[in-house]
Amino acid sequence: MAQSTPTLSKIYSQGLPLLTSTSVNPHAPVGKWLLSTSSLVLAMVHIGGITRLTKSGLSMTDWKPLGSRPPITAEEWNTEFERYKTFPEWQQRKSMTVDDFKYIYYWEWGHRMMGRVVGVAFGGGWAYYTWMHRPKAVGSVLPFSQSMSLSVPTNVSSAIPIGYQPRLALLFAMGGMQGLVGWWMVKSGLGDDRRGDRKEIRVSPYRLAAHLGMAVGTYSLLVWTGLNVLSHPVDVYPAVAKEASTAIADAAKQKSVLSVIEQYTKSLTPSALLHAQRTRVGVLSTVALTGCTILSGAFVAGNDAGNAYNEFPLMNGQFIPWDDMVNNELVPRWRNIFENTATVQWNHRMLGTCTAISALGVASYGLFHPAGRAKAAQSVSSMTPQVKRGLLALGTAATAQMSLGIATLLNYVPISLAACHQLGSLVVLTSGIYSAHSLRYASKSVLSSIGTKKACSTLLEKGGGSGSIGKMGPPVVAKVTDSVKS
Repeated sequence: MAQSTPTLSKIYSQGLPLLTSTSVNPHAPVGKWLLSTSSLVLAMVHIGGITRLTKSGLSMTDWKPLGSRPPITAEEWNTEFERYKTFPEWQQRKSMTVDDFKYIYYWEWGHRMMGRVVGVAFGGGWAYYTWMHRPKAVGSVLPFSQSMSLSVPTNVSSAIPIGYQPRLALLFAMGGMQGLVGWWMVKSGLGDDRRGDRKEIRVSPYRLAAHLGMAVGTYSLLVWTGLNVLSHPVDVYPAVAKEASTAIADAAKQKSVLSVIEQYTKSLTPSALLHAQRTRVGVLSTVALTGCTILSGAFVAGNDAGNAYNEFPLMNGQFIPWDDMVNNELVPRWRNIFENTATVQWNHRMLGTCTAISALGVASYGLFHPAGRAKAAQSVSSMTPQVKRGLLALGTAATAQMSLGIATLLNYVPISLAACHQLGSLVVLTSGIYSAHSLRYASKSVLSSIGTKKACSTLLEKGGGSGSIGKMGPPVVAKVTDSVKS
């Protein structure tokens, strides 16, 4: 089964693509459903951002888990409006008319109903693929490229891959908790303790950050899981040469044949693998920075900090406005980090700048390093086409997002720019997640799997008692034993 480097380069020139066709991936419908659900979550977050920007979040003063229709008749609108007047926000908005109230009410109602649409889409899809849908019958060997096939188990009876049900249950629970956290957030602006507020009544920035953080976490896990399912055959099923697929069927069943992703990793030179690993660390760091920047943005929104210091890069003529960043009235002092307008905005600026620099740095390192620019005729590139597209998107999106953030600040946070800025943060996050997922061939789990299968293959081919594999150490012995038994 050994192949020359040019042949390998030709095989791997397409990289490790997402398999969206059921002819090569019996789990493809589940992957598409998960990514479609993630797009609904993205839309829900976007609508939630506009709801906050239009100051509509406190217009609905009760919460019904199953939802309800909005008021229709004039009498129903007047009744709802009179209820709104009994809560603290009304004391600061007494010039509001019924038509004004309808505008903010519809934004909040739409945001809540969008959350329920997401719940139905996910819950219904989960039930359908668990109990009703069965994958189409496929052959035991599926074509992957002109020279390679995938050895697929003949007993694939569920479109949901083995081991994914617990993760789907976690996603369902996170979605349900999101509604509860949202109402917990809204209640922070409805209590009687807010009636004496001289500043504009808003929800708690801490609860706002929790609400947004959970939504972003759910979205990220949906995207990662969807990408995992669409790449499941590449990651799991043994890959064999087409001309030898029948002869190697037995070995594939014994799990001694490497999958496509494992063969790709094994084909990399040590320098190329090191480059891929370093790039992956850089991408994961950028994703973490993006998440922190998004959460800091929640505190900017919760404190209305974007409407102050509308200049860049200085704040009130200083790079670090020390005098404004510590309010002695905030006790304990750490509250300044989350509640002081100057500190909150400075933190968001710095995190956003670091995220953009990190994204540009890792994209440049991944795309322009010699190991990533290897030509097919020479060796297998450390960067697959999928990684290159992801890094290009990450660098571009992060640069555009920082530019959009500066424009939003300088223009005193207009709704259109601010809404696009929030949406842009999810574009940066998605690009990072896609890049990190595309670089999974450089992860420790894949390298560990290659080592285990190599040891298993040697044991199957050459035999040997416990003494011959005992030198490998208890962890390897256990893995090899489990692999042989299965």
